[in-house]
Amino acid sequence: MVAIVAGTKSTDVTPILKKIPIDIRDTVLEVTLDMSNAMDSIIKGSFPKVTIVTDRFHVQQLISEAVQEIRIALRKKAIKEESKAILRARKNKKKKAYQPPIYENEDTKKQLLARSRYLLFKPSSKWTEKQKQRAEILFREFPQLQHAYNLSMMFRSWYENNTNKQQAKEDLQRWYTKVEEENIEPFLVAAESIKAYEDTILNYFNNRSTNASAESFNAKLKGFRTLVRGVRDVKFFLFRVAKLYG
Repeated sequence: MVAIVAGTKSTDVTPILKKIPIDIRDTVLEVTLDMSNAMDSIIKGSFPKVTIVTDRFHVQQLISEAVQEIRIALRKKAIKEESKAILRARKNKKKKAYQPPIYENEDTKKQLLARSRYLLFKPSSKWTEKQKQRAEILFREFPQLQHAYNLSMMFRSWYENNTNKQQAKEDLQRWYTKVEEENIEPFLVAAESIKAYEDTILNYFNNRSTNASAESFNAKLKGFRTLVRGVRDVKFFLFRVAKLYG
């Protein structure tokens, strides 16, 4: 740990980092960070010899969000359809209340889309038996989700299987081509963002550096803060964090 600085504005953080002597700052050769222009400005202004790496965690998160965006849109549509069917049944004064169709795993359409959230984050080799059954139904009913899932897994394997920057660049071009062929709007948007940061994303393959451990710890802290329903006594909160995670 070098410093903890309040805020993310370059005007606030850069002067603090510049208090570190330049000969020490010159020893910093690589920094991983998210897709933040402010953080990019801070690093470039503080460490002259640095190579910036756009962190793998944030790039893959961008792709996962594209898949989830499609799932959420389909679920909203399913909820709307079911609500209309219920109102139609009431208006026609049918004796029996409307019962939505149920798939072979006993999910309704909206339940299927809600319960599929986590399986779409994982490779199929890590699915449970229930998730395998749910995925089979999901992809049969919503083929666009299967195409989106395949694109996300293709991108995941791009990170896992490439060992050098040049090969990674060539394979990334193939992924762009596949995205264009599928023509799925959330992925087209995600691909444009990746193109904008392509150089720093590819820097990952120099040393495969990532700040995943820091992101994981940050997630634990946020989870702990949620568990205790917020923080009033900051000193006591930090004391508990130190005891639990120190």
